[in-house]
Amino acid sequence: MIRILLIEDEEPIRRVLARILSEEDAQYKITEAVDGKKGFDLLKKESFDLVLCDIKMSKMDGIEVLQKAKNSKINTPFIMLTGHGNVDTAVEAMKLGAYDFISKPPDLNRLLTSVRHALENKYLRSENKKLKSKVAQKFKIIGLSKPIIEMKEMISKVATTDARILITGENGTGKELVAHQLHRQSNRNSENFVEVNCAAIPSELIESELFGHIKGAFTSAVKDRSGKFEVANKGTLFLDEIADMSLAAQAKVLRALQEQKIQRVGNEKDITVDVRVIAATNKDLKNEIAEGRFREDLYHRLAVIIIHVPSLANRKQDIPILTEYFVNIISKEQGIENKNFSKEALVKLNKYEWTGNVRELRNVIERLMILGDNPVSEDNIIQFASK
Repeated sequence: MIRILLIEDEEPIRRVLARILSEEDAQYKITEAVDGKKGFDLLKKESFDLVLCDIKMSKMDGIEVLQKAKNSKINTPFIMLTGHGNVDTAVEAMKLGAYDFISKPPDLNRLLTSVRHALENKYLRSENKKLKSKVAQKFKIIGLSKPIIEMKEMISKVATTDARILITGENGTGKELVAHQLHRQSNRNSENFVEVNCAAIPSELIESELFGHIKGAFTSAVKDRSGKFEVANKGTLFLDEIADMSLAAQAKVLRALQEQKIQRVGNEKDITVDVRVIAATNKDLKNEIAEGRFREDLYHRLAVIIIHVPSLANRKQDIPILTEYFVNIISKEQGIENKNFSKEALVKLNKYEWTGNVRELRNVIERLMILGDNPVSEDNIIQFASK
């Protein structure tokens, strides 16, 4: 059922609109309010999917109803109804956040189209909010140990700046989670977050991947293509496994960071970009520099702020919390029974070295969820955790 609140003080218009909407879709349930005050009182008490609101009314006009709704954090979309002489007022309503305005007497096709679009827009915003919530949950940093708390505090301090950040840490510690949190807490969070795994792209293709190319630049370049720097414009570019990038590509990345300009492969035309670059590596870059595999000048450009992600060996007090978190996540993902872990099992988990860090722990928890008993026992840990 789709609930629509119709606020209109002219009874003939109100009755006609209510009938038209009801006939348009059987799912539309129309609630009528005879003036702005009664309409706003209903909005505070009940939940609606859409509001059709007249602007010129006694007691409380439509602009005031809209303003009070926004001040009360009521996010229901408004379509304003206005007489021909009130176009300026209608424009004011749009500035206040109204979805649309319709002149009276309304063109019925125009009205019904606006209603459908407003409801679709509300649905899309709702789905987008759910999706963002899922993404936020996926990239949540779990833990209450001192190293994790200190790391989260560092993220909060630097996220809102445009400082370039180098994230270090062993494989499986969650460096990508830190990158996502930096973007999510930044002023660029409404723009793209673009991730590039430098280790997964062949060295001969990395420049095209980062900077794009023009048609004919090389054999397989059949059309112009934007690179990751362009796609991430105004947003965040995450260069994971930066130490695996070729020296030639490093030189071009250095130029992009210095000048905020790039060139597509096969083209000498500069393209200006505004990108915040976050890099990550599991290698010792100072050692890579000494061995001639990484540019020192690029290191200093990237490592304005260094955030180190602690290994699981240095935050073992987080293992019970991580275990509970993974149990809940895996239970939902796999559609399987939510299992408890005995105290002995948790003690046993705590004794492992976890060379694969949090990623390895998650894999073990998933294996135990599928193959272990309920509650998961110490014997289950011995049987399944080492495989």
